[in-house]
Amino acid sequence: MDAFTIKDLENISGIKAHTIRIWEQRYNFLKPCRSDTNIRYYCNEELKTILNIALLNKYGFKISHIDKMQPGEICSKILELRDAEAINERIVNELVRSMIDLEIYEFECTLNDHIKANGIEATVKEIIFPFLEKIGILWQTGHIMPAQEHFVSNVIRQKLIVAIDQTPTRADGKICLLFLPEGEHHELGLLFLCYILKSRGANVIYAGANIPMCDVGSMVIALKPELAFIHLTSTCPNFNFDKLLKCIREKAVNVTTIISGFPTQHYHKDIPDSIQFKKSFTEVMEFVDGI
Repeated sequence: MDAFTIKDLENISGIKAHTIRIWEQRYNFLKPCRSDTNIRYYCNEELKTILNIALLNKYGFKISHIDKMQPGEICSKILELRDAEAINERIVNELVRSMIDLEIYEFECTLNDHIKANGIEATVKEIIFPFLEKIGILWQTGHIMPAQEHFVSNVIRQKLIVAIDQTPTRADGKICLLFLPEGEHHELGLLFLCYILKSRGANVIYAGANIPMCDVGSMVIALKPELAFIHLTSTCPNFNFDKLLKCIREKAVNVTTIISGFPTQHYHKDIPDSIQFKKSFTEVMEFVDGI
């Protein structure tokens, strides 16, 4: 995909659309094209440019100063940033650029370097989650190609599976059933939860994605889990949250079920006593560390 809206730039860079329009009027670093109906759209290079400019501006560089820099100088200034948060943002932006250009090798090397230096848990918290949050809007609007989404998801999935496989299983740990309901196929969040639970000593049963609730009921009867976890990322259009909660109450009797993910933030009805919503990553971590 090589046509981003100004809303895409706002969501990815954190710079308001109004500010981007002002920058276009005053400076030379953004030159959007126009559709037949006079709507702005931006190419890959302009998306990467706004990421660099937003990062330097956030950490003290004036826009008027940035506008006078050559591309090589902008890159040098970004590499000179030493604030830990700025370094993490730079790495996230590098992943975005690699994804846009389908630079699979560069994407994987960037992740590998951070995992080697900081471990998988810190990499997921500091790099992968912010990256997924930043590009998530593009997945929802279809402004990136399926190939871009697939290669990104598969690389991250591989890193998580390796980390899970290298973490010893404790048979005496609390039995936790992890699954995604029918219509939910994005399992990166659930895989990370699998790693976190396993690293904390839980006995994890990972059922996977798109699991019918009748199968969940059979697993509950056979395996007798103490806890169940669901992480919702991008449900299908006909997803029915009310129906899911009803099925959990019926099929996962006496199992405390933790549901996390974006959809929980917009559900305001009463929920069954056996179900808990965790509306942020922090809440999930606090619960896991407390079991």
